[in-house]
Amino acid sequence: MLAYNNPFKGFPFTRIVLPFSLGVMSTYQVKLPYLLEALSSLSAGLLLLLFVLIFQRGRFISHQYKRKAGLLLHCFFYLYGCLSSTLYNHKFNTDYYVFKKYKFLKLEIIEEPKMKPNIIWLEGMVTNGYHLDSSGQVISERASGKIRVALQLDSLIPISLEYGDQLIIPAAFIATDAPGSSAEFDFKSWLASRNIYHQTFLKQTDLVKLYNNNAHPLIRYALKLREKQVAFYRKIIKNEEAVSLAATLILGYRSDLSPGTLNIYSKTGTIHALSVSGMHVGLIYLVLNWLLFFFNSNRTLKYIKTLLIITLIWAYSLLTGFSPAVLRSAIMLSVFVIARLFNKRANSYNVIAFAAFCLLLYNPFLIWDIGFQLSFLAVFGLMYLQPRIYAWLAFKNPLLDKTWAAITMSAAAQLATYPLSIYYFHQFPLCFLISNLFIMIPVTLILYIGIITLLFKIECLGPLLEALITFTNTGLNKIASLPFSGISGIWIAKTELLLLYAAITCFVIAMQHYQKRMLFVSIFAFFCFQCLGSYHKLKAAQQKKTITFKLKHNYAIAWISAHSVILYTDLDPDSKSFNYVIKPVLDQHQIERVIFLYLAGPT
Repeated sequence: MLAYNNPFKGFPFTRIVLPFSLGVMSTYQVKLPYLLEALSSLSAGLLLLLFVLIFQRGRFISHQYKRKAGLLLHCFFYLYGCLSSTLYNHKFNTDYYVFKKYKFLKLEIIEEPKMKPNIIWLEGMVTNGYHLDSSGQVISERASGKIRVALQLDSLIPISLEYGDQLIIPAAFIATDAPGSSAEFDFKSWLASRNIYHQTFLKQTDLVKLYNNNAHPLIRYALKLREKQVAFYRKIIKNEEAVSLAATLILGYRSDLSPGTLNIYSKTGTIHALSVSGMHVGLIYLVLNWLLFFFNSNRTLKYIKTLLIITLIWAYSLLTGFSPAVLRSAIMLSVFVIARLFNKRANSYNVIAFAAFCLLLYNPFLIWDIGFQLSFLAVFGLMYLQPRIYAWLAFKNPLLDKTWAAITMSAAAQLATYPLSIYYFHQFPLCFLISNLFIMIPVTLILYIGIITLLFKIECLGPLLEALITFTNTGLNKIASLPFSGISGIWIAKTELLLLYAAITCFVIAMQHYQKRMLFVSIFAFFCFQCLGSYHKLKAAQQKKTITFKLKHNYAIAWISAHSVILYTDLDPDSKSFNYVIKPVLDQHQIERVIFLYLAGPT
């Protein structure tokens, strides 16, 4: 009889996070009668059964019951994922503010407000609802749920809002609209992944700001500190774009970054450098570990060193806004540092699964966050693919060896994330190896010099920091301008995304374990992927349709015939509305020739 080979043996947290994640996805936005009660009862029953098996040690450790116990454990974490997703969804709360006709709502600002010209965008957690009874008395009731607020500021006396402020607003909200077409950015789904389903548009005179602020003291202090650091960068750096990039790269403050700069980094495959992530946290850890080398002399000092490193890593994570990538890095580094203290070897796959489980336990909807998905896929690529690609070539020259290691790291991360990247962003940077090698040293210097500048308030380093940022931006701009630097307008559906990942996964397994069957499966998946692509191209060559775009202040009608379109609109091709609403639809339909018809001048 064939021996049972468990691919997850030795990786207990991988065996936990996979069924838990499937459970979260299974009940996402699913509302059924008595679903919560059924999930709670089944989870409790399975947990009780597991405890019975565990305490009956003779049965539990026998081979006959091991598989049954393992199956029960997987079922329990699947149901627990379903339960977590259902409990986290505010729409299923009995006191959700939408269920009653309130006159006013009291909310607390739960994130740093985003400032735009004359507009403040903020996310609030509703805490109370107010309505009038039959006698005209104001009745306050407890309410819950998130809401997104767009506030038009008074040009003369603009209101100042910050994290933790409490507001009274009219209960005049609307449900988020679905996109006009599948090619447009699905803003409704994006908000739903943040547990927000309604929004309101107000003038400054419509709301009342209360004097009390319920902000968490630590988070409020971190946000205030970040504001001061950004202000210091503005003082020592003259170029506004350089200030924005320094604040983004070092502090995770992306509010002021221009679309042009974002486009350059996106086209060159270096957008990850603008997100405070594992690279930043890892570089800070290396410096801290080097600076605190004198703590290695005895056991007690090693404990102090570990505590200091973990505290400072989490303090930096808090300062940069606790993005999923930063949280993942902070959790993983904390586990590795603690394991190193006790001379234990931490399994990388277990650690990354533990980090994912912790984040999903805190917020199950993070599984739909693009940053969360790309971050964990990139790290998996670095852990699994990079050593195998690196082993293809060996160099005796240390400089060539380090260059090859850097190339393999970039290639591994790109291979693991590129299907998801083209699915979300519809482009692939062909020059990603060149651009990532180019930014490696400048970005490291920017990070270190930027942190030293902030810590010791060395104003004379401002021009050097600005020169490094300008040099990096200029270089990336030249790379992005190269012929064939990237492919844009790539559109794949979810089926094609799954086929592409299936093909890559089977190919890697086939090469690793010399399995012909997996190689054939990989080839078949690639063949199906290509067939779907060819089908879409043939369909586009024969298409004839009319599309009327839903625009608030403009109009656009497209008459499509094969790869050409006559577009009747008042929008300028360089306008934001054109690029965000119309161009994605034209790209999805594989339009190569656009004929513009204007009734009046473009706006």
